[in-house]
Amino acid sequence: MKKTVSTKKAPEAIGPYSQAVVAGNLVFTSGQIPIVPETGTMVQGDISAQAEQSIQNVGEILKAAGAGFGDVVKTTCFLKDMNDFAAFNAVYAKYFTDKPARSCVAVRELPKGALVEVEAVAVLGE
Repeated sequence: MKKTVSTKKAPEAIGPYSQAVVAGNLVFTSGQIPIVPETGTMVQGDISAQAEQSIQNVGEILKAAGAGFGDVVKTTCFLKDMNDFAAFNAVYAKYFTDKPARSCVAVRELPKGALVEVEAVAVLGE
C-alpha cells in the first residue's frame, strides 16, 4: 500500500511529483531545496543558510508522514560545490544525530540555482 504525503509547512512540489510517498512502513521524501514555504522564495545566503532551510523542509515532510529525523535510515545530499562539504556537514549533524547512512555528491546544477538539495528515507514505527 502506498500514499502520498503533503504539507503546507514545506514547499509545494515544483513539478509532477509528491513531497513524499509512504510505501509500507517506509517514507521516501522528494529532494528539498532551500525554499521558504510561506513565501515560495529561496533562502539567499551561503551553504549553511541554505542547508538549514532544506533540512527543515525535509523535517516538516517527515513530520507530516508521522516520522522524524531519528527515523531516517538513509539520506542523499546534493551539493553544488564540494568545497561546501564541511559547512554542510556542520548543519547536517545538528539534525541527523542518529547518523543515518548517507550519500553526498556534487552536481553541476540544482533547481532554481540552489546550493544544496536533501532527500531522506525513513522507517515508520521504529
